[in-house]
Amino acid sequence: MFLTETWLDQSNSGAVLIETTPPNYSFISEARVSRRGGGVAVLFNESFQCKQLSLGSFQSFEYVALQLKAPSKVVCLNVYRPPKYCTDFFNDLSELLSVICVDFDCVIIVGDFNIHVDNPQDKGTKDLSNTLGNFGLTQHVTEATHNRGHTLDLLISKGLSISKVTVSDVGLSDHYCVFFESKISAHTNISTAVITKRCITEHSSEIFNQVFPLTPDLSRGSVNELVTSFNAKMLNVMDTIAPIKVKVISGRKKSPWRNSTLVKNEKRECRKAERRWRKTNLQVHYDIYKEKLHNYNLQLRSARRSYFSDIITKNSHNARVLFSTVDRLTNPPVSVAAELHSTMACNDFAKFFTEKIQKIRQAISTSTADPGYVLCPPKNCLNTMNQFHPINSKDLEDILGQPNSSSCCLDVLPTSFFKKVSKTLESDLLQIVNFSLISGVFPEPLKTAVIKPILKKDNLDKTQMNNYRPISNLPFLSKIIEKAVSQQLNYFLTQNNCYDAFQSGFRQNHSTETALTKVFNDICLNTDSAKMSVLVLLDLSAAFDTVDHNILLKRLENWAGLSGTVLNWFKTYLENRKYFVSIGNFTSEQTSITCGVPQGSILGPLLFNIYMLPLAQIIKNNKINYHSYADDTQIYITMSPGDRGPVQALGKCIEEINDWLCHNYLQLNKNKTEVIVFGAKEKRLQVTRELQSIHLKTTNQARNLGVVMDADLNLEKHIKTITKSAYYHLKNISRIKDLMSQQDLEKLVHAFIFSRLDYCNSIFTGLPKKSVRQLQLIQNSAARVLTKTKKVDHISPALRSLHWLPVCQRIDFKVLMLVYKALNGLGPKYISDLLTQYEPSRSLRSSGSGLLSVPRVRTRHGEAAFSFYAPYIWNKLPESLRSAETLSLFKSRLKTHLFSAAFE
Repeated sequence: MFLTETWLDQSNSGAVLIETTPPNYSFISEARVSRRGGGVAVLFNESFQCKQLSLGSFQSFEYVALQLKAPSKVVCLNVYRPPKYCTDFFNDLSELLSVICVDFDCVIIVGDFNIHVDNPQDKGTKDLSNTLGNFGLTQHVTEATHNRGHTLDLLISKGLSISKVTVSDVGLSDHYCVFFESKISAHTNISTAVITKRCITEHSSEIFNQVFPLTPDLSRGSVNELVTSFNAKMLNVMDTIAPIKVKVISGRKKSPWRNSTLVKNEKRECRKAERRWRKTNLQVHYDIYKEKLHNYNLQLRSARRSYFSDIITKNSHNARVLFSTVDRLTNPPVSVAAELHSTMACNDFAKFFTEKIQKIRQAISTSTADPGYVLCPPKNCLNTMNQFHPINSKDLEDILGQPNSSSCCLDVLPTSFFKKVSKTLESDLLQIVNFSLISGVFPEPLKTAVIKPILKKDNLDKTQMNNYRPISNLPFLSKIIEKAVSQQLNYFLTQNNCYDAFQSGFRQNHSTETALTKVFNDICLNTDSAKMSVLVLLDLSAAFDTVDHNILLKRLENWAGLSGTVLNWFKTYLENRKYFVSIGNFTSEQTSITCGVPQGSILGPLLFNIYMLPLAQIIKNNKINYHSYADDTQIYITMSPGDRGPVQALGKCIEEINDWLCHNYLQLNKNKTEVIVFGAKEKRLQVTRELQSIHLKTTNQARNLGVVMDADLNLEKHIKTITKSAYYHLKNISRIKDLMSQQDLEKLVHAFIFSRLDYCNSIFTGLPKKSVRQLQLIQNSAARVLTKTKKVDHISPALRSLHWLPVCQRIDFKVLMLVYKALNGLGPKYISDLLTQYEPSRSLRSSGSGLLSVPRVRTRHGEAAFSFYAPYIWNKLPESLRSAETLSLFKSRLKTHLFSAAFE
């Protein structure tokens, strides 16, 4: 299908054409760049092997060219020429034809030429006829293609048989549609798949709740038999109420909102009106058809908006789902290469992923040597945890509310449906979970993972396996049991202080932001004291995948204090695990997993934290500062230029870390380990030379837990990264603003824009004004998109109407929230240690008013440190606000306070 005058620009062409393109079709388009109007596009069946061609740029017309793979070289050209006569058009057209008529055997040219070819005396008609004749091209349209009676839309060909050329008014434009047929022996790439699907309706959960209690009780025996029996019961019920249907599909799925009853009814009425009009050819029936077509489009737009509104509402806090939703609306889908859709390719992927880990392990084992030191578990881990406690209905309800609703192909019930019927399943679920906890055995049927290869970046070669990363999915029932274990283990470790104080990964009240706040604070204070700081960001290769199971079990016993039933549960949890690769309708053979913590699991990150516990002791023994977030560890020293002691200690520490990692089957990637020197510019070079003596190469900037830190501490590169990313997502949101309600658009803005503006903004306290201004402009642009405020209008009323805090106030809001949490036991100890209660030398009215001591600093870097800036702005808050009884109350009052300060 060839479209002209699409009136699409570069900002919205993707979103509109994705919505317009029928199932199993793709598109290419060229939008007009300089002004409104114009634009051309081609929609083609995905079974054809097509690629877009660039044949030069011309000022007198717009075009899009498509090469069709066939035994004979075939090119299709879609042209739009603006109405104004231009002598350059025929020169440009001749230049283009001179290329395609030489390079291609078969040519099809279509489009709106805006030349009255029905008038032989028209100058443009004569010039066009001469040009086409020079290249042996034939024009086939002989009827009027416009409602004013002229032939403007043409079909031109060479080397092909054209037949059944008809012109029809389809009621969509003042131009008519030109239909034709041509037989081309094109190479096709038809990909069909046989899928099995259950027809689950809105009433299925009610029927399930009625039928499931009538099924037999679970089989008594092992936990494996319980799980097998439970899955069989659910399967039998689902086969009764929603039997599996086998269907052959090809290409993309249809738009789900088109299945709405109201949409189907409007479409039926529209088709009925169209048939009546075509039968009678009366104007009154044509008007009725156009009205029905308008009503159908309105209903379709409403259904589409409701569909995406439901997704956004359900996943307002799930950035992954929101991102995929927006990406689906604005960008063509990216999938695994068609040639990799086979059982052989799945097996090759499984072999590739397995060998990748084996190679790392082999490289480690060949260099492993016993360290020359002994690491002992801390004394606080003398307490032991030897059994789990059974959970009750309330515990199960809380657990079911926590994991996301992503489903796995290994699940009998889709996760969303599982949650709807969870009350009916409660008795069986409690029996399975508690049997596993009490017996100390993890069910064998839940140890298999399905891995789907995902392309790392859209622009990478889709045929190369090393461009894919494995995404692992586990059964939902597995996550329920894991969550029950995780809650009890986490409570035990917290109560016994078994966690490393400076490990912030996957711990309650800890985050990447609290970790960076601590590190950034220390570096700012060092710089304020005229000292130098050296930060080393250690990089580990596939750390989660190379963990040794035997070492992990010893660590659980000796460093976490697990024993008895609990330790045995983890042993059965780790052993006999398998995975298979799934691509489309194809799967690989199952492959055994002999190392690593289960990816995609609830317990994986927690187990890795325990595995890494001895590393902190090595760093402490060398008297070096550090902080960790899962497998991201950073160490940093304070030094004066010329003082080689800290540098030597740093080198020794890194060597010991590397030895320990090798001994524990973890690999330090020295090529990706980065080093930054902070402090006075004139002194950095000297420190850099000293670091070279221990083979450390420095850089001026590096990404640290999502923040690009630089040696000047001004975060200039990070601000540019935020700006680029935010405007990219804002542009995508702007593209779909006509498909969404304002309420849903605002949710997307919060998910994609504010998530970037607010991420780790507690370290933005020392930003230059120009950097804050850049961030404010992003927020202003988002407000203009939502409120449709003109560029010339002042932005403050729009921000006020949206009740958005400006960027400066958002920074203060984050800092003050961290302070309140730290003072009330809701934050990490390393943050609360940065704050000191103000104690006047004698009894004053301010005594006991919740004030904090503000340390003295010398420079702007000191003023940017959390330990200075946080008390400074905290003390300015009203006492009634500082003394708020709950976090939610403080949060509400704080926003009101800052909002009033910004706009009143």
